[in-house]
Amino acid sequence: MTVDHILLAIPPLAVYLIVGLVVGVESLGIPLPGEIVLVSAALLASHHEVAVDPVGVGAAAIVGAVIGDSIGYLIGRRYGLPLFDRLGRRFPKHFGPRHVALAERFFGRWGMWAVFFGRFVALLRIFAGPLAGALRMHYPRFLVANVGGAIAWAGGTTAAVYYLGIVAEKWLSRFSWAGLGVAVVVGLAVALVVRRRTHRMLDEVELPDQAAPVSAGDDPTGAPGTAGSTAPTSAP
Repeated sequence: MTVDHILLAIPPLAVYLIVGLVVGVESLGIPLPGEIVLVSAALLASHHEVAVDPVGVGAAAIVGAVIGDSIGYLIGRRYGLPLFDRLGRRFPKHFGPRHVALAERFFGRWGMWAVFFGRFVALLRIFAGPLAGALRMHYPRFLVANVGGAIAWAGGTTAAVYYLGIVAEKWLSRFSWAGLGVAVVVGLAVALVVRRRTHRMLDEVELPDQAAPVSAGDDPTGAPGTAGSTAPTSAP
């Protein structure tokens, strides 16, 4: 069985479920290659030999993004910021202090727009839901930004890749390894650019200095110059 037959035999429903699941789990706060899956599915839909509908791909990604972010919001609201401390100890590459500090800086500056535009940045796409809940953002505002960002990111990405795939198909004699290869290359290129941009932003984050150790002449309760000294006693 050739690769063409294998790809043509993929049930469209399976593609929609995979896209929705991967994007949803990533939006929940678990790092997964949501962009690569979405780009690959959209490019697959651009080949008319395959029964995958680009509208179905985009809709699955939007639904997965909205539901995943909403669940992440509820988790963040339930456990608060200490949740990120625990995650940072277990997954320092994804939830380290710099990651949390950068995400908090975005939220502090942009508010609900950080949720909207966070869809286009891998770091914020993972943090948006849980951090919005932990920071007690009002859910109606969060939901508006969540749905709007999901439509702009998932719908826009699907449409752009779909029409690019149609244009590219004119230069391909038939559907073969070339289509799958283009999907992988495009997805990896997008992921690499986003990753490098995120690393640059993380390098610019300045963490607060650790608290200075208490000196022998300071009182830990905040009254300087009392620790280690003896109070004068009155003469009998």
